[in-house]
Amino acid sequence: MFFAIPRFPLLDSALDLASLSLLLVLLLLSSLSFFFIFHLRLKSRTAPHLKGFNSLWTVKLLLVSSITLWALDQVQRTPFFRRRYLYPNPLPPNRQADICRLHSVLSLGLFEPAFLITLLFLVNVSIKKRNPQAIWAVAFVLGICLPLASIQSFFTYFSPVGQQLPEYFFRSSVQFKDAFGNDTVLCTNPLLGTVIFGAFAITYCLCFLLSCWKVVSLVINKGLRARIYGLVIGVLVPLPIQVVLLIISAFSAPQKPAFGGIAFGILAGPLVCAAVGEAILVLNPITDALAVGGDCCRWSPKPEEGKGSTVGP
Repeated sequence: MFFAIPRFPLLDSALDLASLSLLLVLLLLSSLSFFFIFHLRLKSRTAPHLKGFNSLWTVKLLLVSSITLWALDQVQRTPFFRRRYLYPNPLPPNRQADICRLHSVLSLGLFEPAFLITLLFLVNVSIKKRNPQAIWAVAFVLGICLPLASIQSFFTYFSPVGQQLPEYFFRSSVQFKDAFGNDTVLCTNPLLGTVIFGAFAITYCLCFLLSCWKVVSLVINKGLRARIYGLVIGVLVPLPIQVVLLIISAFSAPQKPAFGGIAFGILAGPLVCAAVGEAILVLNPITDALAVGGDCCRWSPKPEEGKGSTVGP
């Protein structure tokens, strides 16, 4: 239940600034990840003992790139950023509605699934004896994301059941007048798109949990176990919360102040997943490899005698 009072511009701006601040932190983390990936790549050319730890650099690059694209898309979706920097002269409402449709498809259909699937791929290959070629990672990600994005696009742009269902099933934006009497267009997430993403999220959570359970069963190092548990919590807790908030937002009126908090929670969920994934699967393994000179750098199913395990995928 939401209070029937108008939205407060100051509150909206505060939430937008908080969202932009978190996204900026994530972009800085991604920039740091890019630096370490290429640093290890260059260093491995002159340090033979690091070459074995650089075999997944393209997959990690794919992970960081998809996270960066998702973050940039969310920045452009923020009302404060759109009004202040992107479109200082307001676009016609129909143009803004088209942009909201595009944001919905890119966010739930492409960018977020892409970095989630790449996370799963990195976890899976971390316990394999031989690393697959990078082309398999790209094929694995695109093979799942492209059909998902196509389905999202179809129901967002060409929904054949649009006239038979309530508006919130396919609504990706809403227009209303703010407290100052200005016409405002806010992006929302259509319920059909949320259902599609929710089905993906449920399947993903089960696969991710199974993959992490396999890794935990092979790792005996307490430090690595802690990292894996942190990865599980950082992915499997925010993702279901995001889906629940997406469903709630579909039935909520964007004019109400509670909608801003819901939208902030929807943003925070995948942001936490992305930050945890970059920290544990990209930054930690690279910094550990550089720190110890490459003596260990994998979750190995067959650790050497006398060694507990290794330091990351």
